Amino acid sequence: MEILDKIAVTLEDGDAETVLKLVDSALQDGIAVQTILNEGLIKGMTSVGRKFRDGEIFIPEVLIAARAMTRGISRLEPLFAQSGVKTRGKLIIGTVQDDLHDIGKNLVAIMFKGAGFEVIDLGVNVAAEKFLAAARQHQPDIIGLSALLTTTMVSMGTIIKKLREAGVRTPVIVGGAPVSEEYANSIQADLFARNAMEGVDKVLQYLN
Repeated sequence: MEILDKIAVTLEDGDAETVLKLVDSALQDGIAVQTILNEGLIKGMTSVGRKFRDGEIFIPEVLIAARAMTRGISRLEPLFAQSGVKTRGKLIIGTVQDDLHDIGKNLVAIMFKGAGFEVIDLGVNVAAEKFLAAARQHQPDIIGLSALLTTTMVSMGTIIKKLREAGVRTPVIVGGAPVSEEYANSIQADLFARNAMEGVDKVLQYLN
């Protein structure tokens, strides 16, 4: 449908107000909430994610597009329950203990929201106990650990160990500037991603 394509393209351009107007028009036209979400907002944000992964756009453009997506989703969210909208999964994410960096973690959260996930963002400087409590409370499909410092990435192994010792078997994905696939394997992480879009792709493959 033409209006859904317009939503996707306008979201890529970061025009939040026009995205909101187009979402309203689509609702008035009787287009299903799930269809607007999947074929408009998620389609547009997926394209943004791929362009970011391929180096065609950069963090500022992603954040502007994310703001437009958030505006569109804010209009749809009150209708989700009554229309039976299903998410692709649930992600808990946080930057590990003693690390206060959040740009990478925020990008990952944005990309997962854009892919149709429910995201519980625990913030920065998150201790193992907080990840464990959140995992028990929310029963996520995936847990994401982010670190930007070599001195804090060691916390990832501690968090995974405590989750497993407590009987939490939820798959864990790790990432961040100092983290390598070899390190991820050494701490028994289930998945490793070099960037946000790769993380979404790997999680979708893993869950499917």
